[in-house]
Amino acid sequence: MRIMIGIGHPKQVHFWRNIINNLEEDGHEVKIVAWKKDITLYLLDVYGLAYEIIGRNYKGLMRKMYGLLESDFKAFKVAKKFKPDILLAGSPALAHVSKLLRKPYIYFIDTEHASIAYWLTYPFSDVICTPSCFKKEISSMKHVTFNGYMELAYLHPNYFKPDPSVLDDLGLNKDDKYIIMRFGSWSASHDIRSKGIKRGSEFVFVKSLERYGRVFISSERTLPTELQKYRLNVRPEDIHSVLYFAQLYIGEGETMAVESAILGTPAIDIEAIKLKQGMFNVTAIHGNADELVNKYKLMFAFTDQNHALEKAIEILKDDKSKKKWMKRREKLLEDKIDVTKFMIEFIEEYPESFYKYCKDRGA
Repeated sequence: MRIMIGIGHPKQVHFWRNIINNLEEDGHEVKIVAWKKDITLYLLDVYGLAYEIIGRNYKGLMRKMYGLLESDFKAFKVAKKFKPDILLAGSPALAHVSKLLRKPYIYFIDTEHASIAYWLTYPFSDVICTPSCFKKEISSMKHVTFNGYMELAYLHPNYFKPDPSVLDDLGLNKDDKYIIMRFGSWSASHDIRSKGIKRGSEFVFVKSLERYGRVFISSERTLPTELQKYRLNVRPEDIHSVLYFAQLYIGEGETMAVESAILGTPAIDIEAIKLKQGMFNVTAIHGNADELVNKYKLMFAFTDQNHALEKAIEILKDDKSKKKWMKRREKLLEDKIDVTKFMIEFIEEYPESFYKYCKDRGA
């Protein structure tokens, strides 16, 4: 089978890489089209995944719309030459191309409030595949769910083995405690109305937290001069090992908080979304975060940065917090499936896999 996959975000590289490797081992031909966004291309190169560039991450709504047209055109050119049997992605371009080619498109999504991308993709999708905890309502005629999170495609113990050598890179030993902070850029289309830690208050956070361990900052925005010495300097492909061994993660944006929680590290997300009628205090915005907060107690989500800092200090004062989180992680892994295995089987057996899913749920 000839499979075309769109990758436009670093998280998608992690999500797809084990799936792609297994599909190719099974004899399928995979064509990756990619967007220049953050470290997406770097990670594709690191993992030895060949790709063709069809777009970039533009800032501003109008430029993003231009970028969509550019990606549609370039994706169509690649697809005409590659002649895929099926297209897979989490972005609109391949959905549009699939209809021009009259080939099936499976949309993988776990971001409920990515409304612009969702409405540009949903009408053109044959199947929409989400975690079972996904909150947005989708027509049952095309909706497939799985009992897991997309992050488990790369953080499940079957695929992820933490590398203790990252501690040497950080100048630490195995008994040293450290905290990871993250500051986001809020430049994604679904982040336009979001905000997190107030600019200018970062230093207060750091000084409060470093009483309990070394503080390292991962930042998408320019750091003030006084915080430069805290910048996390590791290879991007090592970040999950860094999160695994950390005592605490706290920062803006859910993805890294969710990853930390799944790895058994206490995680605190600071984020709020502003709606037309004012500030809507959102905690655990997405379904996976909602479960991690309320069912598995692996994560906290705050809109108020002061409350978040109070919780962080409470966790750090407890010498047993890491062991508690690792125990909760074991429960999570017992409940959830091997997402990579599910995806491979669903793709390889499509459309029969979809018909079987519909039959099993009584649709």
